[in-house]
Amino acid sequence: MNTRIRRVVVTGLGVISPVGNTMEQCWDSLVRGVHGIGPITRFDTTAYKAKLAAEVREFDPAAYMDKSEIRRSDRYAQFGLAAACQAMEDSGIAGTLPPERMAVYFGSGIGGMETFSQEYDKLRSRGPGRVSPFFVPMMIPNMAAGMIAIRFDCRNAAMPAVTACASGSNAIGEALRAIRHGYADGAIAGGAEASITEIGVAGFINMQALSVAENPDEASMPFDSRRRGFVIGEGAAALILEEYEHAKARGARIYGEVCGYGSTCDAYHITAPRPDADGGARAMLQALEEAGYTGREAVYINAHGTGTPLNDTAETLAIKKALGEEQARAAWISSTKSMTGHMLGAAGALEAAVCLKTLQTGMIPPTIHLLSPDRACDLNYVPNTAVKAELDLALSNSLGFGGHNACLAFRRV
Repeated sequence: MNTRIRRVVVTGLGVISPVGNTMEQCWDSLVRGVHGIGPITRFDTTAYKAKLAAEVREFDPAAYMDKSEIRRSDRYAQFGLAAACQAMEDSGIAGTLPPERMAVYFGSGIGGMETFSQEYDKLRSRGPGRVSPFFVPMMIPNMAAGMIAIRFDCRNAAMPAVTACASGSNAIGEALRAIRHGYADGAIAGGAEASITEIGVAGFINMQALSVAENPDEASMPFDSRRRGFVIGEGAAALILEEYEHAKARGARIYGEVCGYGSTCDAYHITAPRPDADGGARAMLQALEEAGYTGREAVYINAHGTGTPLNDTAETLAIKKALGEEQARAAWISSTKSMTGHMLGAAGALEAAVCLKTLQTGMIPPTIHLLSPDRACDLNYVPNTAVKAELDLALSNSLGFGGHNACLAFRRV
């Protein structure tokens, strides 16, 4: 292990999302304020209160996998592998590191829920002999990480982060620490989710987490006084993290530096955030401290911003606690979940990629559908239209069920 603290940069991005199945398509949609929310097509919603989702459309796993791999893998793992393939191609890192120095940290909040649902139906209707021999490897939430490692011969750690909605962010943060402290030189990091299934949607409805709006333009409304819950989404995002000197030596394109990471727990409730927002604020403070925040930088925050009443109010308070009232009001903040829906374990990874593109281009994607701001949500959430700004620092917040809080900080290089 190298005891020197090393800089870590991002050299590749890959995305499968409800608003585009490449980083370029996704970014174009987000900047234009285009959402991917519509009626659920994957099952009959007649008996369901919530009938909308942000589904991935026009995804062809055969572009990334052969037929046998497709049959043996859950949709979430297919998304994850596809995003990783895109990121690896974008980066050009393949073959530049020994396999033992390349890691995979790839999260999922739930894993193979579609497989679980289908195989349980077989068990009940046709008996135990009809359950697939691939049921377990298809279902488990570490399999996306395992498949990615197999595809790219990554023989360092290959681990999932399973921290609900913070999974993608925690995966990136743990990859950062592994490279920073010399345990690895590169990593494929991110998250994937595919839980728009009958039982998945029913579970979220019955815990009163989902929006039951019928109009797709009035469903995902972070920070708006009319918000009533999140819209379930799906997809994956992958980032290639690399030790800075290695990236520079090979002439890699660098999107930005991962310069801070905070990870905390509310230790309060299985789903609700702490009312005092202490956990979220501490995660942000940890990331800001590592990033060398001085209080004078121009800051963009990609908020967790789910559109649930409790989350948006608590996150607003956390931002004020972390930055201070004056700097919180000066920051640009947006929730891209207003367009992608909540991609659960993939959300933090996609939103990290958005932070990097925001720093790179100076374009801040908006929070769409924000027409009637909640009085308790009184910061600048970049309503409805993208804006151009010179930024120094970008933060990505992720706040998961179980009280898991993660914050990632990025700078330009």
